[in-house]
Amino acid sequence: MSDLSNPLTIRPARREDVSAMVAMFAADALGGHGDTTDTEMLPLYQRAFDRIAASPNDELYVAELDGEVVGTFQTTLIVSMPGRGAATLRIEAVQTRQDMRGRGIGASMIKYAIARGAAAGVRTVYLTSNLKRTDAHRFYARLGFEQSHAGFKLKL
Repeated sequence: MSDLSNPLTIRPARREDVSAMVAMFAADALGGHGDTTDTEMLPLYQRAFDRIAASPNDELYVAELDGEVVGTFQTTLIVSMPGRGAATLRIEAVQTRQDMRGRGIGASMIKYAIARGAAAGVRTVYLTSNLKRTDAHRFYARLGFEQSHAGFKLKL
């Protein structure tokens, strides 16, 4: 359900948005990525931002409401040999600021990513979600995503 009285803006992230994005990641109790708002770590996040910004296949976005960053997500365009070179769009790092959840921001971000993928000619849009995020799984299902694969991870 959306209760956004003011228009939500989704735009490419800028380097000055990094602190706001990091705050959302650090507030995520389920993520398990060890994100922190410790200012000594900010250069690591800025380097990550710079790498993403330099990639021709990656896009980092923020959702902005009343001049404040209230959400973020990243997309990666992947072209693979199976499917005769079909393009796929991966959505990841989806976060809505905790105090702004339930207002349609997440749905707006996902729909925006899907539209961008469609405009780029992708055949499939996919994302992964932590098994502990049952609310997120219901959210993605409501948006039309189907759980079709098992994911595997190897930490190095």
